[in-house]
Amino acid sequence: MSALLASLARSITQHWKRSLLAALASLVVLGALAGASTTPADDFKVPGTESQKAIDLFRAHTPALAGADATLVFTVDQGKVTDAAPKAAIDGALQQVRQLPHVAEVGDAARNVSRDGGLTAVDVRYDVEPDEIDKKDGEALEAAARTAERDGVQVAMRGTVIDVAAQQDAPVGELIGVAVAIVLLTLLFRSLAAMGATLLGALLGVMVGQMLLAILAKPLGLPSFASTIAVMLGLGAGIDYALLIIARFREQVAAGDSVRDASAKSAATAGASVVAAGLIVMVAIAGLLVVGIPFVGKMGIGAAIAVAAVVVSALTFLPVMMGAFARWLRPKKPEHTQPSAAFERWARFVTARPWASVAAGVVLLLVFGFPITNMRLGQPDDGNQPKSATQRVAYDELTGAFGPGSNGPFLLAVDTPKGDAGTKAQLARIEAAVKRTPGVAAVTPAAPSRDGEMATITAIPETSPQDERTKDLLERLRGDVLPAATEGTPLNVYVGGNTATFVDMSDKVAGRLPLFIATVIGLSVILLMAAFRSLWIPLASAAFNLLSIGAAYGVVTAVFQDGMGASLLGVDSGVPIVSFIPVMLFAILFGLSMDYNVFLLSRMHEAYNEGDAPRASVIHGMARIGKVVLFAGLIMASVFLAFVTQDDVIGKMMGLGLGLAILIDVLVVRLVIAPAVVAILGDKAWWLPSWLDRLLPNVSLEGHLVEGVDAKRELVGAGTR
Repeated sequence: MSALLASLARSITQHWKRSLLAALASLVVLGALAGASTTPADDFKVPGTESQKAIDLFRAHTPALAGADATLVFTVDQGKVTDAAPKAAIDGALQQVRQLPHVAEVGDAARNVSRDGGLTAVDVRYDVEPDEIDKKDGEALEAAARTAERDGVQVAMRGTVIDVAAQQDAPVGELIGVAVAIVLLTLLFRSLAAMGATLLGALLGVMVGQMLLAILAKPLGLPSFASTIAVMLGLGAGIDYALLIIARFREQVAAGDSVRDASAKSAATAGASVVAAGLIVMVAIAGLLVVGIPFVGKMGIGAAIAVAAVVVSALTFLPVMMGAFARWLRPKKPEHTQPSAAFERWARFVTARPWASVAAGVVLLLVFGFPITNMRLGQPDDGNQPKSATQRVAYDELTGAFGPGSNGPFLLAVDTPKGDAGTKAQLARIEAAVKRTPGVAAVTPAAPSRDGEMATITAIPETSPQDERTKDLLERLRGDVLPAATEGTPLNVYVGGNTATFVDMSDKVAGRLPLFIATVIGLSVILLMAAFRSLWIPLASAAFNLLSIGAAYGVVTAVFQDGMGASLLGVDSGVPIVSFIPVMLFAILFGLSMDYNVFLLSRMHEAYNEGDAPRASVIHGMARIGKVVLFAGLIMASVFLAFVTQDDVIGKMMGLGLGLAILIDVLVVRLVIAPAVVAILGDKAWWLPSWLDRLLPNVSLEGHLVEGVDAKRELVGAGTR
């Protein structure tokens, strides 16, 4: 692989003008294809779950209950909402809402009035599903509802349609991440040209990735928000990959190589590491397919495509810039590319007391990871929104008027035989059984569908959607109450609704987690074995990666669930961890931490192959790459942490979890534990059983064949002179 990458980079750098034209032509073609592509509707199905069966039943017989929805909350400071002036204002607004596109049903303002008469809640249901709603639909609903804001009427709103309207358009997180990256790259390289080349190479890869996602969205059924994850991951990984290659190029130029040879050497060494690291990230993220939830697996595919794009960009576009801007990329002062004396001293310190270093690092990771023992999976609701958000205002007002459970009712989908005379009595029996169940605040009478083939019963819990007692109530209804109430009848009852769906999703994720973890770790270990011809290094890396990810879980739990510093992020404490966050964090972090593992170990292995003793190879490898790994980690963490500026609590959770996890991994695992472990293993670090050596493909990350190619060319040239 190294020889192939070297040959490619040498050719591109030598013919950079035609290569640049080819790159521009490729961008034009991809842009045209992306512009002509259409985005499919998102698929949020959770196959095999009871809530999904309820949704399917609604979709077949009562489509409005399977569609997008919103709740409009009208309140007055004085008097009642049924007074003449407020009533006229509210009715006028609802009349406008009824005229909006895709609105199928608008509730009666006189139906859900609070006991004191100061509030009424109106449900709005659409004839399209949530994934087919766009921002303009939400904004139109908000504008129509707010026409009631006169004669003392206030309006607050919540629901899927309102959430879409509140989505942030400005790429604040991305811009902050790029700004921090510019500063850190400039500090690392002391060169605006090197900083610009690194950033341009990464941004080009991100842009290509977004084009590919647009083109492949419909054929692969990729969810729309896959592009957000792709930008976050592509930007962070793309900058790291470009940084590694540009740094090695400058090192080779400073050592006296020609521009072409420096480009070839950087591709054969750093470029090979980028390929290995990128493959591990793609494998880890694509492992989300085994979770069994379509939108989660397809989100992983989208992220893997984004990583592939930045890898290809680093290997093809960076050599173009090396040829075009070689004069400015050359370091002005040799010390800017020399091994770091500070990291050499640090490596000597760590390897002089390796067992103590490993112990200290492990203890620190366990401390960070301790809160994971109390982690609770669930789904944040509007009660976790900022207090100024309209969704939070509506949530609090509904809680005060009708109780916390009104924000997350259970929708019981009852499959009824058409024309059965006893159905009415059987439905009444179900209603009575549910109403008697402890934890149920209210039950609405069964509402038959127009075709008479199903009925809907709404049960309102006493507790909020994210309360653990609500989950217990759901399990009691499904396991005991409803089976007893339908025994001896032809009725089938499925408990659905948003709260039930999120519980089912959490349970499905938890059930598939062991298989997912085993798949990701197994494939990653095999790739590392092929890259480093080592048995113990990949196994040790996987073990410490698990500790690092556990620390990330612990930090997220401590902040969002336990409330440590949550107010600084604009969220309340007590937020449950979103059900799919652990698997997403695991996939992304396992892959990215292996990135830094590959970058670090490849330089240690390179020094070992050059003849260094085991401890000396660690010291020399750390001196050469330690600063680059540190800055790469800081940049990646900054890109992720910038996403905590999003209003959405899920975006905050992902950004904080990924950002702090990268910092923990780089500062503790890569710069303390990893060098100590390699020193402890000694020569065994690079040992592989002969039978396994024969089975695995030989992937060189150190570029040993490049010198042979160069030498052969020089010999051929000398013979012809």
